[in-house]
Amino acid sequence: MRRNAALILVVALGLLMTAATIRSLHAPADDVLVLLALAGSASLVAAGLGVVVLRTLRRRSLRTQIVAVAGVALLTTTSGVVVAAVGMFISSHDLQAMFVVLAISVSVALGGAVQVGRQIDEGARGVRDLARHLASDPEADAAELPRLRSAPELEQVADEVADLPRRLEELRQRAEALDRSRRELVAWVSHDLRSPLATIRAMAEALDDRMVTDADAVERYHHQIRRDAERLSALVDDLFELSRINSGSLDLRSERVELRSVVLESVSSSTHRAESKGVVLRADVAEGLEVDTPVAELSRVLRNLIDNAVRHTPEGGSVEVSARTDGDVVHVTVSDECGGIPEPDLDRVFDVAFRGDTARTRDHQGGGLGLTIAKGLVEACDGDIAVSNADRGCEFTVRLPRVP
Repeated sequence: MRRNAALILVVALGLLMTAATIRSLHAPADDVLVLLALAGSASLVAAGLGVVVLRTLRRRSLRTQIVAVAGVALLTTTSGVVVAAVGMFISSHDLQAMFVVLAISVSVALGGAVQVGRQIDEGARGVRDLARHLASDPEADAAELPRLRSAPELEQVADEVADLPRRLEELRQRAEALDRSRRELVAWVSHDLRSPLATIRAMAEALDDRMVTDADAVERYHHQIRRDAERLSALVDDLFELSRINSGSLDLRSERVELRSVVLESVSSSTHRAESKGVVLRADVAEGLEVDTPVAELSRVLRNLIDNAVRHTPEGGSVEVSARTDGDVVHVTVSDECGGIPEPDLDRVFDVAFRGDTARTRDHQGGGLGLTIAKGLVEACDGDIAVSNADRGCEFTVRLPRVP
């Protein structure tokens, strides 16, 4: 029914326009009924024959179908006019003149339909030739390919076809990058799992065998076991969060929240770590700035960014969290003094398991997934995140919708 809605609407509008035209001419009611009956019956019969013809030709070329559509329209119009004219008993001279006019009109209309069909057929062949050319030479530059001159719709199709190699190349590179990240993640996580597990096993065996009896050594072993267990727990949490992001199973509930309170809470949770490393941690966020976003996810993003900044900032450096507005967008920036990120690595900062170097630190928590998780959570909250180099380090900027 929906597919025929446009046809029914056009026919109904045509009948209304016909009735309005006849009424404006003040024609006798009897003549109007006779005229409508004769013209309508002939037109319906011709339209029925036309539908049969179109169904028969639906597997033929587009040019043939266009000519057939034009022929059906002309046949419907001509039959209605001729039957109405004969039924109204016009003179033979007027009838002959009408036939001459109809013959000329039909010839011109069919000629125009043939021309339009030929142009569309040429455009379709041009798109086909373009696709074959790209299939035989995938490395061809889209700018050097011949430009199709045809209907706008066919030109758009040709442009999409010409752009396919570039898009396929981007998809291939993205797939390779994802596969590389996956292999890196497996390698990094395997190392992060193996090292603390080996340490826990060795120390636990030493304690069980009473190879270590000194109170200080026992306390040191217990402390190391607890730290390695915390590392494993953080890694499992990161992997679980990453799987939720990738599977789209995040249950996000946005709420109106003051940004300053969320920032201060995140900074407070990282203060002890910063102080133990000799890094100054500051927050500069104005009061009254509100955002509409899931609070737990925003807090996780800020903690990940702050921990990353503190980890890479040397002793005596500083990390600052600030916020500003730009129209309907809030910019939350975490600035550090890590010395900057090499330009080739800027595009890989948010990749899975990327750490910028191969150094392994015992105090590192997680598997290099903090920035990846931050990016996934920000995008799930209808925001975006970016990184850039600053004077003495780099800046991570989170953009979120602002509550007016």
